[in-house]
Amino acid sequence: MLRWLVLAAATTSLAGGARADEGAFLKSLQGSWTGEGTVRIRAHMSPINVSCNFDSQSEGLALSMEGVCRGLILISRSIDAKLRFSGSKYSGSYLGPRGGRAGLSGKRRGNAINLTIRWAKEVNGDRSANLTLQKVGVNGMRLTTVDVDPASGDKVVTSEINLHRK
Repeated sequence: MLRWLVLAAATTSLAGGARADEGAFLKSLQGSWTGEGTVRIRAHMSPINVSCNFDSQSEGLALSMEGVCRGLILISRSIDAKLRFSGSKYSGSYLGPRGGRAGLSGKRRGNAINLTIRWAKEVNGDRSANLTLQKVGVNGMRLTTVDVDPASGDKVVTSEINLHRK
């Protein structure tokens, strides 16, 4: 009986600690961000240089990000993501430059949240891709999307945005 109580207490303590760690991590991503990067409209196309501005809010175990990326003279796209940590994983939604709300699910490893995107419609020949939201140092964040080029089967970085605090 004593072993069971010790195990239950340890499990509860670890779960509470994980939630506290995730809340602190999400809070560290809160703020106003600006930066530059590249975006590919399709996996086989050349990248376009973009500049982006984001605002992110953290509340408990949730993070929301809203922003705009601009490229060339005429391209301007709103982007937002909403994430929530529950149990041992993240889930949420993503509205990227292609439009349509996509589902997100994944886990954090170190300073990166690695997410699978489930697009609302086919993008680059399928409905899935990967999105990594990585904290870089104290004042940096990198957003990277990787998809598969349907023609070659190769993984391609379809967007990489390097942000810093305003």
